[in-house]
Amino acid sequence: MSLPRSRRRAVRTVDYWPGFVDALSTLVLAIVFLLSVFVMVQFFLSQQVTDKDTALQKLNRQISELTDLLALERVNRRNAEDNLNQVTITLRALEAERNRLLGLADAQSGAAADAAGKAGTLGQQLASEKEISARALAQVEALNQQISALRRQLAALEEALDASEKRDRESQARIADLGSRLNVALAQKVQELARYRSDFFGRLRQVLGNRNDIRIVGDRFVFQSEVFFDPGQSVLTEQGKAEIDKIATALVDLSREIPPDIPWVLRVDGHTDKRPLSGAGQFKNNWELSTSRAIAVVQYLITKGIPPQKLLAAGFAEFQPLELGEGDEAYKRNRRIELKLTER
Repeated sequence: MSLPRSRRRAVRTVDYWPGFVDALSTLVLAIVFLLSVFVMVQFFLSQQVTDKDTALQKLNRQISELTDLLALERVNRRNAEDNLNQVTITLRALEAERNRLLGLADAQSGAAADAAGKAGTLGQQLASEKEISARALAQVEALNQQISALRRQLAALEEALDASEKRDRESQARIADLGSRLNVALAQKVQELARYRSDFFGRLRQVLGNRNDIRIVGDRFVFQSEVFFDPGQSVLTEQGKAEIDKIATALVDLSREIPPDIPWVLRVDGHTDKRPLSGAGQFKNNWELSTSRAIAVVQYLITKGIPPQKLLAAGFAEFQPLELGEGDEAYKRNRRIELKLTER
């Protein structure tokens, strides 16, 4: 028995495909637009970081130049002091010679006065003594002129030494001022980075939740290696990638807020327990395993939009344990990946 015509029309299906295609196209355009905006923001942030690094390098060059100038001034001052000491010694020797000649002239003048009362037979001797006295007085006059010249030279050297010491003090003051300003700037950046580190930890707590295999030790987030890797392997598991996706999302959001002049990096540290590897696997020792795991995490973060210059990988093998025991629980706690937001 056939159905009535009205019922046959009612069972016709509705075609939703065109509307679904429009909605999907709109979503793809929106995603492309957001990615374009993200790329532009990353470009301008990288440019600002480069400008700040250039300014800091210029300041360091100025400090280096002032340090070299200070060293040069110190050498000049030592040379001036050596010249001053040499001139002083020469002056003293000349004064001693002048005093000796004056004494000789006085003695000869006295002898000439005594000889004046004697007979004429002593006249020739008296004339000779007078001639000697005149030569001695001429020598004394020449020595006096030399002493005057040396005193003028000594005064010039003292003036040059005073000027050198003044420049030395000014250079030291400038270096101290630059060092103080640099220390203040670095302290401010460290304080700002500490605030963003605290914010980053807070966001990670929210996205990761309360888990026994993830904990905070000091200024680091500590993940058990089993969260990311199979035993003895350095290839991220799917579960590990899902956890790193959460971390990358929080880090990308935070990187947009950190000012570009703060030189921050996310350090990824790989650790193992102290049991040696069997040697039959891919890695020869725990150094290679811990380093390879840290690099694997860094490389995956790069694929999620974290700039490579903001990442650092390090392997510590078994030499930075959290637990010193021998049991399985201690081994498990020591096999870990640590994340630390720190300055470059």
